[in-house]
Amino acid sequence: MRADRQEQELKFTRRALLLSGAGALGFTILGARLYALQVLDSERYRLLSEDNQFNFQLTPPSRGRILDRFGVPIADNRDSYRILLTPEGTSDIDTSLDLLGRHMTISQGRRDLIHRRARQNRSFQPITVANDLDWQTFSTVNLYAPDIPGITPDVEEVRNYPYGEAFAHVVGYVQTPNEDDIANDHPDAERLLRQPGFRVGKNGVEIAREHDLRGAAGALKTEVDAAGRIIREIPDQSVDPSQGMDVVLTLDADIQRFASERLGDESASAVVIDVNTGELIALVSNPSFDPNLFVRGISSADYARYRDNDHRPLYHKSIQGTYPPGSTFKAVVAAAALEAGIIEPSESVRCTGSTRLGNRDFHCWRREGHGRVDLHEALKTSCDIYFYEIAERLGIDRINEMAARFGIGEEFDIGIAGVARGLNPSPAWLMANRNQPWTTGRTYNTGIGQGFTLASPLQLAVMTARVASGRAVQPTLFRNAMTPPAQHMGLSDDTMARVREGLRAVVHEQGGTSFSLGGLGIEGVEMAGKTGTAQVYSITAEEREQGVREQEDLPWRLRDHGLFMCYAPADNPKYACVVVVEHGGGSSAATRPARDILRRTVARDPSSRPGVFASLAPSTTRGGI
Repeated sequence: MRADRQEQELKFTRRALLLSGAGALGFTILGARLYALQVLDSERYRLLSEDNQFNFQLTPPSRGRILDRFGVPIADNRDSYRILLTPEGTSDIDTSLDLLGRHMTISQGRRDLIHRRARQNRSFQPITVANDLDWQTFSTVNLYAPDIPGITPDVEEVRNYPYGEAFAHVVGYVQTPNEDDIANDHPDAERLLRQPGFRVGKNGVEIAREHDLRGAAGALKTEVDAAGRIIREIPDQSVDPSQGMDVVLTLDADIQRFASERLGDESASAVVIDVNTGELIALVSNPSFDPNLFVRGISSADYARYRDNDHRPLYHKSIQGTYPPGSTFKAVVAAAALEAGIIEPSESVRCTGSTRLGNRDFHCWRREGHGRVDLHEALKTSCDIYFYEIAERLGIDRINEMAARFGIGEEFDIGIAGVARGLNPSPAWLMANRNQPWTTGRTYNTGIGQGFTLASPLQLAVMTARVASGRAVQPTLFRNAMTPPAQHMGLSDDTMARVREGLRAVVHEQGGTSFSLGGLGIEGVEMAGKTGTAQVYSITAEEREQGVREQEDLPWRLRDHGLFMCYAPADNPKYACVVVVEHGGGSSAATRPARDILRRTVARDPSSRPGVFASLAPSTTRGGI
């Protein structure tokens, strides 16, 4: 019995020791953990606690401006007055809107949208009631806002295009980013792109230089409660956003606006270029659209008005449109003939108004013909028969090679998307695309800028600049672009001099196709040019027998395109201008607008003609181009 009791006492003592040891170990571990949490890791958990208490909100940067060559803003930012409603700030949204409605108009559609967003968002997130308010309305609401629960007047920054339609196609516009924009951007940019009111470039320079213009977001440190409501801002621990870079274009806002106004309601385009540097001075497409309408989301009615217009205001004709160059192309064919030596400048060709090739007659634009003409007269009077003859002697391969040297068929990279390549046809191209052999008749058509040849107004401007300078200038739209000096085209000085003299005669000699212009209109400054008419449809033999209808009697879409290329001063070229008027009924639709645009361009350069600038240019001048 005693032995049993001793054994039980021994077991109890052993268990007590084990339990005591386990307890002591547990307390030791707990103590160590508490020591680690409270002493060793105290700083870490303090920071985590602060992170739960403080948030960093992205602060969107101001978008960089787009400036013309003189620093004049053509895209900038403006303040927009808006009214916000915070649902948790009012017991009844409708009551607040009723009170607000005493001072401004709130449509039922807008009320429904506000209620829908209030159900979707957290109650402390503000909802936009109205934006772009006029100052009178905004100031009135400011006055009564303290008496309207949940209402806060606010100012935001939005994109502004002060020149409106004049620069729309070049500059483009900004809009709220969609899911594709977010998916295609850098992953780190998603938070910024999802910020309310943030916008990205959608067209033109705005999208081409998006990441330069966008800038870098900042961060505003705020103290928040458990629900995420902002209690206070902590500016001294915040990071300021970095404004986007300014982008400077080669365009001149004055010339761009003047050219747009001068083209009026025509479906037309105009390009002005510095013949020595390739800098684009104007790049105009009419009719145009107001990019400011797109910033907040264009209405269906406004978009339909643009979309359904047969003059295509949403289409950038100066770089995307392609047209037969018509007789403007004769300058290229003349240069090719002189360089190849297939005709002497003094050799004449007899023009009777038509020439026979096989079983087909090829006609000159002048039915009675021009009589005997040499190269100079043929350029001056734009004789088709002369150029049929030298085109046949040259052959399509040499015409194609020379056209390429003048920029036809070349896709110029000016820094924005949409630049058309045009078409510089060849026998290989025709066989590959039409499975047809090349014929002499096709060479005839190519020799006068018809047939398959297509060029954009930009390409025609480059062609004109190369004729005027003799150098392979490359067009550029950005002022800070590092463009190397243009190389000599390798054509003889005599060739270029004879072509230029023929183009000068077009304007300044009796019988020239644009002699009626009377020149540039600046004393002591001559211009050179070349008219062009591009047929939209072929005139049949039956129509010729019955009498060709006048252009004004044709439906608008069947009228000929009118083209004019010109440059000045003729003896020391600096600027070239090309105007294309779609379905203008012939070259006369383009000659006077082109002359007026070129005159204003020359007048804005004091070195061209001292004293003229002051008399022709507006009083707010900014110096030479």
